[in-house]
Amino acid sequence: MLRNDGRAASAPRARFVSSAIEWPTVVLIAGCYGAWLAAGTVGWFFSPWIAIAILTITVALQSSLMHEAAHGHPTRNGILNEILVGLPLGIVYPYRRFKKLHLCHHADERLTDPFDDPESYYQAFWRHETLPVWLRTLLSFNNTMVGRFLIGPALSNAAFLASDLKLLRAGDLGVQRAWRHHLVGLAVMLPILVVAFNMPLWLYLVPVYLGQSLIAIRTFAEHQWSERPDGRTIIVERSPLALLFLNNNLHLVHHKLPTVPWYELPSRFRARREEWVRMNGGYVFPNYLALFRAFALKRKEPIVHPVLRRQPEPGRAFRPRIRARSVHFAGSAPVPAEPSTE
Repeated sequence: MLRNDGRAASAPRARFVSSAIEWPTVVLIAGCYGAWLAAGTVGWFFSPWIAIAILTITVALQSSLMHEAAHGHPTRNGILNEILVGLPLGIVYPYRRFKKLHLCHHADERLTDPFDDPESYYQAFWRHETLPVWLRTLLSFNNTMVGRFLIGPALSNAAFLASDLKLLRAGDLGVQRAWRHHLVGLAVMLPILVVAFNMPLWLYLVPVYLGQSLIAIRTFAEHQWSERPDGRTIIVERSPLALLFLNNNLHLVHHKLPTVPWYELPSRFRARREEWVRMNGGYVFPNYLALFRAFALKRKEPIVHPVLRRQPEPGRAFRPRIRARSVHFAGSAPVPAEPSTE
């Protein structure tokens, strides 16, 4: 919540509670999974192309619902929330891994830090210098909106899976537990896919990838470096994709009020629009089309962080070792972990 001085509270622990159960979110969860089932059974039989389109949308929507559940919705019970969004339509990301890393991201004073913000798109200068030319080229393209849509999911998935594989091999109990839960969800979902949908797994990966690409439209410009933490988070005022994104186009409002449910964010924004715009220094776009026109094939941000992590910290190894919060979600590029002194 906002403090009296207009800044965010340091740790969003308290839950906003409008009711014991937030029924709009429950209905949306049911609609998402219902549409997924209908597309894979009835829709696939009548029109595979329409089925692929609907599956793409449901994969993206379920990703947004995972985000909502990570912030304590739609019930006061975290385990129940996990069950409600636990069927992994997007296959790749375990819910518990997403939740842990995403909540780390909500420390606004560390936003965009290449090591301390798990969702930063920036690279440390000294780390970037070690990358091969071909990877630097991909990262540069990934910082355009077209690039983020086309190759962002591939870079994100590769970075996440490589990082978690190292953590699993290192015996990280939290990561192991998260993946066990995820495998239970896959054990439920994959038989539905193969038997009820009669769809090859390789073909289902098409809507999975496209669904991640849709989410990458939202995450492309969510954050930028600013000396002021409030200036690091975007507001996109209007979008036909707002429902798919659960109003996270109003991303500053979400960061300041992280426990407010998605369906209340627009009214919170409208009630204090001028204040929100002043708060983030005018980092505002009218819609995603305006973003596309500006940055379709133009890099919006530098790959190297303009201020932070210009040099390795004294006494630390040059090559970082993977730690639990070292990865990216939502179409981001591979990002190094925080160096270890061990």
